[in-house]
Amino acid sequence: MMSSSLNFAVKEVLQQGCTFLDRMSDEAYARPLDGTLSSSLGAHYRHVLDHFFCLKEGIRTGRVNYDRRRRNPKLECSVAAARLATERLIDDFRGVTAETLRGECSVAYSVEYGEDDVGLVQSNLAREVMFCVGHAIHHYAILKLLCAGAGVKLPYEFGVAPSTLKHLEAQTAGR
Repeated sequence: MMSSSLNFAVKEVLQQGCTFLDRMSDEAYARPLDGTLSSSLGAHYRHVLDHFFCLKEGIRTGRVNYDRRRRNPKLECSVAAARLATERLIDDFRGVTAETLRGECSVAYSVEYGEDDVGLVQSNLAREVMFCVGHAIHHYAILKLLCAGAGVKLPYEFGVAPSTLKHLEAQTAGR
């Protein structure tokens, strides 16, 4: 049960990414946004993919290192490259078994600004799948706001947590 629901969650969140990509031109995707950081929509989406790449490597090695993101500039500039990477991740996560997800892993992720020494914490791969899905949804919410400002309409569910959607549905049903 755990494997199929987590595999479905990964597939669903990455397919939402494909929906986002389908509404983008390379120019809109790669254009630096106004503001102090001036990143692009593509940079935000590449960041989401990078976390899944780190997790994929962690499934293979037992160590998930979110600080060793690829940061491939092609995934920030090319909708086609980002879509291909997304589709490959969907395929890669499709076959992850419940036994694999129960596996322990160590996680490296810098959370302190002034410290060079990255600590490791123990986790399990199922928890890290949940983290990556939630992280993607969080960044999708940012993308949705940025897209709205650029006149790009995304589906209502894009960037909304499943728990929030369920809560809103229950409220509507209770009226």
